[in-house]
Amino acid sequence: AHFSFPTNSMRANANLVLVGPSCVLVPYRNEHVDVYHGWMRDPQLREATASEPLTLQEEFEMQQSWSKDETKCTFIVCVPGADEEGGAEKNTMVGDVNLFWNDHESANTAEIEIMIAEPVARRKGIAQQALRMMMAYAIKDHGVNKFVAKIGFDNGESQNLFRKMGFAETSTSDVFRERTLSFRVRKDDAGLMNEVETTWAQVSREKYDDEEDNSDNGA
Repeated sequence: AHFSFPTNSMRANANLVLVGPSCVLVPYRNEHVDVYHGWMRDPQLREATASEPLTLQEEFEMQQSWSKDETKCTFIVCVPGADEEGGAEKNTMVGDVNLFWNDHESANTAEIEIMIAEPVARRKGIAQQALRMMMAYAIKDHGVNKFVAKIGFDNGESQNLFRKMGFAETSTSDVFRERTLSFRVRKDDAGLMNEVETTWAQVSREKYDDEEDNSDNGA
C-alpha cells in the first residue's frame, strides 16, 4: 500500500527548536545518541515504549534513518539550566516526543508518544507541556486533525496524562497489551482552538545551529 503523508515532517524539524515556558524541543541529532542509548538500556523504559534493545552502533544508524524519514518527527525534550559557571543557559536532555504518520487512510492522522526518561524531570508538568507544544506544532504546521496514542496496559501514568489532555480510549489490544486513545481536533471548537493558539503564542521558534543545510528540508 502507498502512503500519502505530509511532505514536511521529520526533515522539516531538522534544524527547528521550539522553546516553551519550561521545556525546549530540539531535533534529534547525532550528538544526542549516546544519552538516548543510555536511557534505552533501562528495561522499564524499553517496556514502556515497546522498544527493542539496540547496540550503540544500531542506535546511531536508527537516528540517521529517522532523520531522513518523512513519516516521523522526533524532538528531544530538554529543560534549560545555567551552565557550571552560571552563565548562558544549557539545555539538559530529559526525554523525547514523537509524531508518526502511519495511518493508511489519513495523512492528517498522527500517532503521538512521549517519554520522560530522567526521573528528576517527572511529575513536574514537563510531559504535558511538551505534548501541548508538539500537538500545537502538528496542528499549525502539518494540518494534523487527529492524534492517536498507543499505551501499554501497565503504563497507568501515561494513560492518565493523555486522558487529562482530553484523549479518549477507542480500542484495546490483548495481543500487544496496549490501549489506543485518540483526540480529534475540531476546528469549530472555539475553546480547543483558543487553547492551541494560547500554547503556540508561548512558543518561540529558533534554529538549532547555523551550519545545517536546509536545502533538502521538505519534499
